[in-house]
Amino acid sequence: MENASKALIIAGAILLAILIISLGILIYNQASGVVNSNSMSEVERQNFNQKFIQYDGTAVRGSTVRALLQAVLSNNLSADSDDRRVTVNGGRGTLSMSKNATSAPTEDVKTGSSYTVKCEYGSTGGNTGLVTNIVITEN
Repeated sequence: MENASKALIIAGAILLAILIISLGILIYNQASGVVNSNSMSEVERQNFNQKFIQYDGTAVRGSTVRALLQAVLSNNLSADSDDRRVTVNGGRGTLSMSKNATSAPTEDVKTGSSYTVKCEYGSTGGNTGLVTNIVITEN
């Protein structure tokens, strides 16, 4: 009888230990979910980048570059954080647009000209893997 009561106490202690460990794991998973929710998922990152990657190339017409500038402006005006804003730099020309621009420099783009568009990606902080800068040079 004495051994049976000790066995029940030990079994109860083991069940209690398992319960406490499971609760700890549950709390840890919920906390890590909150931390990871600040970064973008891979699908969100691809959707964000696709808005700009579609213009990437070496023989892009001026009218397409103007559409790209409007897309960048629209993105920057609606972005909720600075990490999701994109800058535009012209290689040899005056074509440039900051993250806080309120208009696109479409008048600097010649419709009949050909341009090279190159997307550059962020490597730190919240913009890792996102398009952060677009370099446009006239061919």
